[in-house]
Amino acid sequence: MAQSHEPRIDLRSDTVTKPTEAMRRAMAEAEVGDDVQEGDPTVRALEARVAEMLGKAAAIFVPSGTMANLLAIKTQTSPGDEIVAHEQAHIFHWETGGYAAVAGCSIRLVPGDSGEFTPLTLRRAIRFEDQHCPPTRLVSIENTHNKGGGHVWPLDAIDDIGSTAKELDLRFHIDGARLWNAGVASGEPLSRIVQPANTVSVCFSKGLGAPVGSALVGDRTTIGLARRWRKLLGGSMRQAGVLAAAALHALDHHIDRLAEDHEHARMLAEVVRESPGMVLDPQAVQTNIVFARMLPDESLETQMRAADAFAQSLESRGTGVLSEGDGRVRAVFHLGVSRDQVMDACAAWRACAQDLAASLLDATR
Repeated sequence: MAQSHEPRIDLRSDTVTKPTEAMRRAMAEAEVGDDVQEGDPTVRALEARVAEMLGKAAAIFVPSGTMANLLAIKTQTSPGDEIVAHEQAHIFHWETGGYAAVAGCSIRLVPGDSGEFTPLTLRRAIRFEDQHCPPTRLVSIENTHNKGGGHVWPLDAIDDIGSTAKELDLRFHIDGARLWNAGVASGEPLSRIVQPANTVSVCFSKGLGAPVGSALVGDRTTIGLARRWRKLLGGSMRQAGVLAAAALHALDHHIDRLAEDHEHARMLAEVVRESPGMVLDPQAVQTNIVFARMLPDESLETQMRAADAFAQSLESRGTGVLSEGDGRVRAVFHLGVSRDQVMDACAAWRACAQDLAASLLDATR
């Protein structure tokens, strides 16, 4: 539910992060050039750094994760092709249908727990070769998975999807907007996590705290095509080094601290577990996202009303969360939330949960 002002403790998303003073200094001191002409030196440095970190040949800096994912789709499909993705995938729900409007693709959604799906599920989604069917060309996964509660795909599951995609002659994309969180949570090198993928998108403006920017990595041919499409879509920037400098600072200083966000999420998860009228398995909270389902034994309509009311109640106590529209409330932790604020948010959650329980008791009398 939209809020009219910025809450004191903002857990609506990790996109609300603001650059630190040290990051602002790095931006002010950045060496810049025309990135569409001879190239911006700081952008080039960022692209080389990200490509190396993810073990790919090349990278391209873009304004947003939505554009990074769209470029991955556009460079690896043709109009009329089909993409396989999880039914709760970000590219389907939150990127304005760019896969259809710009790339001309359809998308086949598949089920699976916490945003994961299996090689067998992928195989069953593949269209048979027939003139009536759109050819399947691309499979996309999301790691961590937003609507799956920040779920981290296990390495063997990613490898299995990758080997199946290769066998089926599919391109493989990883939407890694929060890949940094997956790396910290799993302890695995990022290059190992994404090894089977042809392309990977990563975001700098969520948990890493940069004000703007994402990157797409892959082989040189694909990234070369992405540069042409970035220009066509209006995503080429000029003296973008001031933005790239923020991302470079984040890579140097803000990755390891993501573990604090994960710890804070687990703290709230314990509070949710103890709250009447809610359900959450704290063990399912692997990274920085907490989803709490309201009144799980009631109808979806009742759950949705309860989630809206709970979010409003928390807002009145200075803590912002999002009602997801499906009977769940989402809280996301990030570098803009201190330990003291986490404690305050937990206390506010407990108080609102007691109010919810009391209102339910009154309704049954």
